[in-house]
Amino acid sequence: MLDLDPATIGLEFGGGATAGFIGGYVAKKATKLVAVLVGLQLAGLRYLESEGILAVDWEALGSEIAALSAYADPAYLEGAVSTLSIGAGVTGGFVLGFRRG
Repeated sequence: MLDLDPATIGLEFGGGATAGFIGGYVAKKATKLVAVLVGLQLAGLRYLESEGILAVDWEALGSEIAALSAYADPAYLEGAVSTLSIGAGVTGGFVLGFRRG
């Protein structure tokens, strides 16, 4: 017969949910920060181009970005998802933290 302690299971689930919530919250905030920094960089390039300080070949920049995305390997995402699926508490907490963040 299995000897399961409900208090231990609840503690592990709650701890996992808390860790997942914090991870999701931090991930969303970091994603927003990166998006803002990229936007500011592009806005800065546009401003410098409008002032005549530098010339940007936007077509070449766009094609290089598209070429880089062809090399993107989603294997790291699969690893993250498999790691998160270990515990329902961690996954649920991560989703909740990502939504609240």
